[in-house]
Formats: sequence, C-alpha cells, structure tokens
Amino acid sequence: MPRIDADLKLDFKDVLLRPKRSSLRSRAEVDLERTFTFRNSKQTYSGIPIIVANMDTVGTFEMAVVMSQHSMFTAIHKHYTLDDWKLFAAHHPECLQHVAVSSGSGKSDLEKMSDILEAVPQVKFICLDVANGYSEHFVEFVKLVRARFPEHTIMAGNVVTGEMVEELILSGADIIKVGVGPGSVCTTRTKTGVGYPQLSAVIECADSAHGLKGHIISDGGCTCPGDVAKAFGAGADFVMLGGMFSGHTECAGEVIEKNGQKLKLFYGMSSDTAMKKHAGGVAEYRASEGKTVEVPYKGDVENTILDILGGLRSTCTYVGAAKLKELSRRATFIRVTQQHNTVFS
Repeated sequence: MPRIDADLKLDFKDVLLRPKRSSLRSRAEVDLERTFTFRNSKQTYSGIPIIVANMDTVGTFEMAVVMSQHSMFTAIHKHYTLDDWKLFAAHHPECLQHVAVSSGSGKSDLEKMSDILEAVPQVKFICLDVANGYSEHFVEFVKLVRARFPEHTIMAGNVVTGEMVEELILSGADIIKVGVGPGSVCTTRTKTGVGYPQLSAVIECADSAHGLKGHIISDGGCTCPGDVAKAFGAGADFVMLGGMFSGHTECAGEVIEKNGQKLKLFYGMSSDTAMKKHAGGVAEYRASEGKTVEVPYKGDVENTILDILGGLRSTCTYVGAAKLKELSRRATFIRVTQQHNTVFS
C-alpha cells in the first residue's frame, strides 16, 4: 500500500535567512575558505567549496583554470580523452589539486578513469556520478573504486535521503552528492515523478553524513547567489553549480548569434543532445531526462565568480558568521510565500 510522508519539505524558494546581530564591519573580513579532512581517503583539502558540475558544457579544463585561481573546484566531465588530460596536466599543474576525474559506473568508465589517474597522479579526487545512486550495482561500484584507490577522495551520488548517504559513506565514499531533479536542465521530476525538495534534502543528508564524519555536496537547484548561501546554511559542505556557470567563454561550444543576441547551448547529461553526442542516441528502453536550452552569452566566468562570492560574503555579514564554516550554525530559516519584489522582473 502506498505511503504518504506528510512532513513539511522545503526548497530554496520557500525560505529566507533571518539576519542577526553581527560584529563584522565589512564583507572583506569574511573567510570563505574551508579545510576538510575526509573520512575514508584521509586526505585534507583547502579551498572555497564551490564546485562546477561535471557536465560537458561547464565542467571544462578552461573553467578549471579560472576556478583554481580562486581556490574553487571543478568536477571535470568524463568525455575528455587520456591525451586531453595529459596535455592539461602538463600545461596547468597548479590546477590539479582543485579538480576531480568523473566516471560513470560502467566497466569502460572505470578503465578510462584508472588510466587517467595513473597518468596524472596529482589528481586526488574522483567523482562517481550516476542519475540514480540508489542501485545496488552503484554501491558495489563505490566499494570497488575505494578498494582500487584507497587514498583518493571519492565523491558519489546522487541521492536525497539519509540512509543512502550513510550506506555510500560506509561503502567508501567521502563526499555524497545530494539532489534528484532540482537542476535547471533536468527533467527527472516531470518524466518520472521522483524527487525531493533540495533544502530539506540537504538538511537531512548533511545530518546523516556529519554523524559519520562524512561530507555532502548540494548538487542542483541554485538559481542565484542567495540559493548558494542557503545551501551552505542548510549544512552543505560543498555546493555544485551547473546552470549558474553556463553560457560563459570558458564553457564548451560555440557562441551562436540569433536575432541579434549571442547565445551558448547548455544541456543536461541525460538530454537527447548529450546522448546523441556520446552514445549515438537515446536507447529505446529509456526516456530523455534532460533538456537543451540556449543561454545568453555571459562573457568571462570571472564576473560570475565574483558575484557569487560577493553574495556569500554578504550573507555571512548579515548573520554574523566570520567564516563560511560558521554559516550553518548561525542560520535560521524563515518560511516565506515570496522571495522578492517582482514588479520590474
């Protein structure tokens, strides 16, 4: 018999952060860098914990070069070749501590990832990424990768519930990607009816992960710097962004001119576009769960980075957090029916 969980579940749009007294005099006083030591790899990482998603339009080497200059992270998409990686490593060795190699859960994925990690040993992060992190096959795959790479830090997902976060951490993952269906070019919720409001997912999954000394990434659902701040406030250790980093010079693809406007393509990795590009088309047993959109060309990603970091520092000053680490302890969310005044939007 079907069950209904009637507990309130919230998204970023359903809340605002309540301001509190603060002794901070300026946004410049806020420290956004964090240092983590990971449960299973025992590796330590320092940086601003914002990650570019491992989508082939945004998770590019060009993006990684700019992100690493700000001590930010890039999950590189899985479609670069071994030679591409060798070239990148030779020209940009300073970036390698701020990138992850991505892999699906197939045998060929594992072999390719192993070849890359052998050729570029400075890379210490692995991003194991499947649409459905609940499958037993994926759990076994995480165990296999942990056994093969005992000292690499493993990101794995995606899931949205505490018990699966715990299972993946106990199976060898260090950082769990949280989010099913919130992405700007994801259609999982409309195609399948499956999902979980992102703010509640982050709060619940962070609680489960932190109890085991694990970490989580809030993956998807952010539309503006305020949402990034809410994700951190909800307990996310890292926040992964796709759509907010789309449309830039450093993204893959040509600039398209249409009706006098400059555009770039952005698409989900389960979209028709991605599957035609990488798998020859959509297999007949499945449906596309992503869409393809034309995004206004935004120029260099540097400006977007500064906008996000500036907003995050400002959040911290509003709630009295001198460090990003303190934001979740200072955060009180209030439920709202409207985010902002839309009269001129």
